[in-house]
Amino acid sequence: MEFLNTDFLDDGEIRLVLKAQKQADPARNRVPAYLFYITDRQRGRVGTCDLRVGWIDPLYYSGHIGYEVDEAYRGHHYAAKACRLLFGLAKKHGMQYVLITCRPDNIASRKTCEYAGCRLVEIAELPPDHELRTESGHTHECIYRYYLT
Repeated sequence: MEFLNTDFLDDGEIRLVLKAQKQADPARNRVPAYLFYITDRQRGRVGTCDLRVGWIDPLYYSGHIGYEVDEAYRGHHYAAKACRLLFGLAKKHGMQYVLITCRPDNIASRKTCEYAGCRLVEIAELPPDHELRTESGHTHECIYRYYLT
């Protein structure tokens, strides 16, 4: 996969600043990924997000997009706004949809998915060998989908 220019990831309020690009690692079930800082005009860095490009089965449970907003900056919908920007990058890569997942008890993340326009597909039980289960002990994930067409 060829990584694309990401300078367009700016909505006037927040901007995604490229932190790193990671190549695919098939042996570890990893697709190519972009890692970003979420920045706003007044405060600078307010969090991080990433986009995993492509499809492998484990992504159904771990998703294409991840985000984390620093505690001091929560409540401003920065994660949802970052997701919307990442939707544009995913579309440029020819993806038809993206998945975002979170634990069922993570109400803030569930609201972020809904605010970004995603729809809940299901609350799925993680397979016994999925890394979210083996490394973190999670048993279920909410699966949200956003169609890019």
